[in-house]
Amino acid sequence: MNELKIRIAGGAAELSRDTWRDIGEPGHPFLNADFLRVVEERGVAAPESGWQPLHLVASQDGMDVGLLPLYLKSHSHGDFIYDWSWSSVWERLGRRYYPRLVSGLPYTPVAGPRLLVSKRCTNGAEIRKALVHTAREIVAENGFSTWHVALASPADVDTLEECGLLVSHDVQFQWSDAGFGDFDGFLQSFSAEKRRKVRAERRRAAQSGLRIEVRHGDEIHAKEWPALHALYKSTFDRFGNFAAFSAECFAELAKTLGDRMVIFTASDGELPIAVSLCFRSDDTLFGRYWGARRQVDSLHFELCFYQGIDYCLRHGLTRFEPGAGGEHKIARGFTPQIVRSAHWIPDAEMRRLIAPHLERQKGGVAAYRDEASAHLPFRQPESSIT
Repeated sequence: MNELKIRIAGGAAELSRDTWRDIGEPGHPFLNADFLRVVEERGVAAPESGWQPLHLVASQDGMDVGLLPLYLKSHSHGDFIYDWSWSSVWERLGRRYYPRLVSGLPYTPVAGPRLLVSKRCTNGAEIRKALVHTAREIVAENGFSTWHVALASPADVDTLEECGLLVSHDVQFQWSDAGFGDFDGFLQSFSAEKRRKVRAERRRAAQSGLRIEVRHGDEIHAKEWPALHALYKSTFDRFGNFAAFSAECFAELAKTLGDRMVIFTASDGELPIAVSLCFRSDDTLFGRYWGARRQVDSLHFELCFYQGIDYCLRHGLTRFEPGAGGEHKIARGFTPQIVRSAHWIPDAEMRRLIAPHLERQKGGVAAYRDEASAHLPFRQPESSIT
């Protein structure tokens, strides 16, 4: 077996489709030959928008066998590291925080593997550690402040921690199928009071007079995307944030991903009033973007949560991850789950400052998870009398 080599790829398109099929996640909407390529080529994750692709590709015996998605970033938007306070610390101490390296999915808070390795390889652990070592070398050689691995899988977190990275913790709210069968079966797991509230919300949405539809990406005509994009953008405009995706980018993602993109819409006649944009793998629905032209009672809950759960139950998906944040998801049956990211901080002084903070954060996140779990809507099991 020849020596393992690592090179930098300036974009996801530099890897062949055969390589992506070999090292990516089968059926996944983000870890494939299209998602990263489209967002890079359409300017969502490109140098002009503060995302310079520097993907690390491992090869052996003339074949690509591993990948670490990697970006050089000049800001903290869209990577879900939540490190704005870190940059302030660096600046107060006269150090430069940006640019820094990030491994993750642009504008996509979905946990999963980041150290991708060919299914054919028997030396997977060696490949993963070589990718980590190379990323650390890039930090050292260029004087970058940090390298972050956003929302890594448990196995990757273990590897990264072994290689000296610090670990941060966060909570996401996720739904999982416990053999409910259909939406009514799901509601039967709720307490009577909580069940009535959900039914009332769904009834108000149904009585709004709006037409609610569920379609896949390849069922949306290109001419529809400007209006749908305007709804998506309105949410960002309302909160003074930047809408990274263009209508053209959504249209290309829809065309290339096909049924891996799921769109829930509410329309008044032919005019779309609200949209919830989602993606799906073979077993999981990922909620991503919401936008509405006007406020309609309970429509947000219907399009972003209830339609998604119903879709999962009808299509055999067992998980629904509706995105980051949102305590309002608890009352609707989404349970708190801890997700983790990893951080390489080469500066010894800065590492000593950050490490205790992350350790305190770990305990706080676990306590929050437990507190949130106490407010879930599910029926309490009846205690047996002895």
